[in-house]
Amino acid sequence: MTQSAKADDEPRKGKKKIVAIVALLAVAAAAYFLVLKPKPEGDPEPVAGEVVTLEPIQLNLAAGSYLRIAIALQLTAEAEEADGSRALDATIEMFSGRTVAELSDVKQRTKLKEELAAEIEELYHGEVMDLYITEFVTQ
Repeated sequence: MTQSAKADDEPRKGKKKIVAIVALLAVAAAAYFLVLKPKPEGDPEPVAGEVVTLEPIQLNLAAGSYLRIAIALQLTAEAEEADGSRALDATIEMFSGRTVAELSDVKQRTKLKEELAAEIEELYHGEVMDLYITEFVTQ
C-alpha cells in the first residue's frame, strides 16, 4: 500500500470510530430511558383516618317495598371532618326505586356499592377513601 492510501484510510477509521461511539451512546441513552430510569411514584396511597358512621335511613323501593341502609365513610388522615349529607343524598339517589330482587343480587349490589363509592369520592374531593355499608335490610 502506498502512503496516500494509508492517509485516506485514517480519516475513514476516525469517522467510523465516532459513528460507533455515537451509536453506543444512543443505545445507552435509550436503555436508560426505557428500562433503567426510575418510574414516577404518582399519587401516594392515602392514609386512613377516622371512620364516620352515619345514621340509617329508609328508602322507598319499587312495588311498595323499602330499604333500610346505613353507611360509614372512611376518611383520609388529612380530612378534618365530613358532613354526611352529601353521602346520604347520593345513597338515596343510587338505591331509591329499585326492586328487592335487584338489590338481593350480590353482583348488582356490589356494582351499586362501587358506583356509590366513586360518586362519594368525587363529592368529597379525596377526603373519603372508602365506603362501608353497615346495615342493609329490605322488606
